[in-house]
Amino acid sequence: MYTGVVESTGRIQDVSRYENGARVRIAADTTGIKPEDSVNVSGVCLTVESVDDDGFEAFLSSETVRRTYLADLTPPVAVNIERPLSTTGRFDGHVVKGTVDTVTEVVDVTRLGDDRRFTFSIPEGYRQYLVEKGAVALDGISLTVTDCAEETFSVAVVPTTDEVTALSEKTVGDPVHFEADILAKYVERQRTIAGY
Repeated sequence: MYTGVVESTGRIQDVSRYENGARVRIAADTTGIKPEDSVNVSGVCLTVESVDDDGFEAFLSSETVRRTYLADLTPPVAVNIERPLSTTGRFDGHVVKGTVDTVTEVVDVTRLGDDRRFTFSIPEGYRQYLVEKGAVALDGISLTVTDCAEETFSVAVVPTTDEVTALSEKTVGDPVHFEADILAKYVERQRTIAGY
């Protein structure tokens, strides 16, 4: 489990595609990362296969390739890095599982003073999980929805988030990993079961 509070950024250096998956090489600070650890890479929970002083490698299953854009990247590309929440750590964001639902895209970026407002398309079938002031994970970043229309939703990105995450490199048309709030999913599931 993660919090969506990005610890650092890295860069995908290499992507190798296979018949049933892919492998990525990520240049990153590997302090505290060892083989078999789970690491959130721009919202995608990956298992570290190998690690050295310059970065680590991870395998993408066919399901991960299908639901994410990682295997389609042309390196080098900046990615967000977060290690799992420790039992003694502070919980600063919201519950982020690192199980990406789908990919959305940036449709607008506007500067509002020191902040930037990012607007994204709402992925088909996920409108019910987005509410104003609710949580959403985008590329693994815990963000608050500022407003929600029929086909788009927006978030405000404060200067610190802009500086320490790979979101600063996103422009209109770029893909972004979308993970709906797991609590919203459970509420929707219970509502569906109850028939209202």
